[in-house]
Parts: sequence; structure tokens; C-alpha cells
Amino acid sequence: MPELSYSSSGSGQPLFILHGLFGSGRNWQSQARRLGQSFEVFNVDLRNHGQSFHADEMNYPVMARDVARLIRRLDVGPCHLLGHSMGGKVAMTLALAEPELVADLVIADIAPIGYAHDHDELVDAVLELPLDSLASRDDADRALGNRIGDASLRAFLLQNLVREDDGWRWRVNWRAIQRNMNKLTGFIELPGDWRIGLPTLFIRGANSDYVDTEAIEQIRQHFDDAEIATLEDAGHWLHAEQPQAFLERVLEFLLPGRPRR
Repeated sequence: MPELSYSSSGSGQPLFILHGLFGSGRNWQSQARRLGQSFEVFNVDLRNHGQSFHADEMNYPVMARDVARLIRRLDVGPCHLLGHSMGGKVAMTLALAEPELVADLVIADIAPIGYAHDHDELVDAVLELPLDSLASRDDADRALGNRIGDASLRAFLLQNLVREDDGWRWRVNWRAIQRNMNKLTGFIELPGDWRIGLPTLFIRGANSDYVDTEAIEQIRQHFDDAEIATLEDAGHWLHAEQPQAFLERVLEFLLPGRPRR
């Protein structure tokens, strides 16, 4: 089985960062540098993202197993897991399946529930981009602008477009994601009495609707030791919108000397 790509920095207790949908570890480089002052940070590219392998199968159990294999290969468990959005669901799935590998969890702006999505038009626009005729990244941005009006969203997506000797290519496996989108915006099927006993910090953006009142009820029902924090003036990409406040809250949770298993 192929291994996940990752970068590492710092020293101390191991901390794995798991990015969100359409992202990569690259989106977390600045946070990884800061966290590397206190931890040994492993900034991971999940399957079908970044520099990691492409595969047709994509759901939370297989993605959690990918991360578990990496933790075991590096022989660094139990570790801290920090996951944003899709990465947060991977982290929660891993904590359910193999809690012995996890010390605690930081889950950024996501809950253990299914979500409706409107990503189909976005993915269609990306797949219809004529890579062979692009002269520059600006060409790609202009072409996407006809379908995706949000310039910041286009910039985020275009981080995945790379130039090689034979032309442009996407690092993201868009077609595999498209086929599995309902699994990624959903969550795993679980019995009604499932529980996670590990210390868990949920950080939500005040301007995001991903962790609403209903989601908080689900968190309280299934997590025995959960804290919920809200970052003001932040949306779904709270770590990028309020990086200092986000890091302060993460470090406050991870560094107080709480008992570890």
C-alpha cells in the first residue's frame, strides 16, 4: 500500500496535522512552523491530495487507516491529532477505530455529522479547465472566474495546479473526490451509542455554520471529554483567518500538562 506524503519539523510530543477537502499540508505550513516550537509536527497530505498517492477508494475508514499506518511506521503513537474539516473527520474516525494511537484531538470547524454540499459545480468547473491550452496560472484563474466568482476560493483551488515539463497538472484527484463526495461530506455509519473518551477540543468559527446548535448536541452526546471554543471574526478557514487566536487556543489545550495515556 502506498504511504502518505508528509513533512516534519520541530521536536517534542508528536502532533499530526490533517488538512481539509481540496487542501494539502502546504496550507498549514505557517501553523506547523509555530507548533514545531513545542511539538514534533507531521504535516500530512491525505490521499488524493497534495503529493500523496491517488486512489479510487476514498472514505473515512480508509483515510483513517492511511494515517494509522503512517503513525505506526514512524513509531510515534500515541500522538496529538489536529484535523480541519475533512481532516477532522479523519481524526475522529481514527480515534474511534484505534484509540491507542491517539493522545487527544483538536477538531477545527467540523462535527461528526453529515452535511449538505454544493461542490458539484465547483468540481465540474475545475475538470472542464483546458489544461493543455493554459499559458499561465493567470489564464487558469481567468477561466475559472467565469464559473467561480470568489477570488479567494479560486486562489485556494489553484494552489493544487502545478507546472511540470510536459504541462500543467492537478495534484488533487478531482474525479475520485467527485465520485466519493457524498461519503466525504457525510460521516461513517455508527451505532447510536458510540463514544470517544479522549480529550477533544472543538474549535469553531463564529461566522461559520458548520458547528451549529444541532452539531454541538451531537458532540456532547458522543464525546465524554469535549471542550468547544468559538473564534470571533472567523469562518470555516479559521486557522487562516485568525491564525494567532487559533494557535493560542490549540496550545492552551495541548500544553497544560493534562494527564496523557
